Amino acid sequence: MMLGNVSDQNIADRVADELRAAIQSGELEPGERLVERKLAERLGVSHIPVREALAKLAEERLVERQPRRGARVAALTGEELAEISSLRIVLEQFVCQRVQERWSGRSEAKLRRIVASMIEAAERGEGDRMFALDRKFHEQLWELAEHHLLMDMTSQLRGRINGFLRATNNALEPADRIAHAQAHAEIIDAIASGDLELARSTMAKHVEIAAARIRIGVAPPSA
Repeated sequence: MMLGNVSDQNIADRVADELRAAIQSGELEPGERLVERKLAERLGVSHIPVREALAKLAEERLVERQPRRGARVAALTGEELAEISSLRIVLEQFVCQRVQERWSGRSEAKLRRIVASMIEAAERGEGDRMFALDRKFHEQLWELAEHHLLMDMTSQLRGRINGFLRATNNALEPADRIAHAQAHAEIIDAIASGDLELARSTMAKHVEIAAARIRIGVAPPSA
């Protein structure tokens, strides 16, 4: 894991940003121990901002802290995945509704450029670039929805599973990777159609497929 040196006034926030990015990128894997002393040495800070950063990430459920056992990168149970995915569907469908209400040719052009680049990356086998464009596509949708709290909530939920999404996307076969990129064009088509139910169902399917891919490597929900 390569973390940059932190020397800003808001040190704890900077440390949290670095660790969050490492978790969401997969550099720090689920279940991996997070030792304050080692992180502090790597980041060039004292252990206090590291401890504060870990507490912040624990609130975001990206880190698990247990008495006398330290901190670890949070794992994901089947039950948690089901909860996150069901809420994502509701929020992302609302995003589709608001984007559809504000739809314009300029908005469509922005999204289609991103998808065209995503498909190109998929065809070239550039998994990391495709995933970055995937995230950019959804961030653009959130921005077009013009709802700051909605953007914060959808971003935080996706962030909780971002590392898992990256791993499953990189594991896709070439044809499945291209199909995944093309599925984003279907979202655009559905929104552009003006049919709200079509947009809602297309987005729900998109989120459900992503959850199904993650579920393969996650423990089943508890009884």
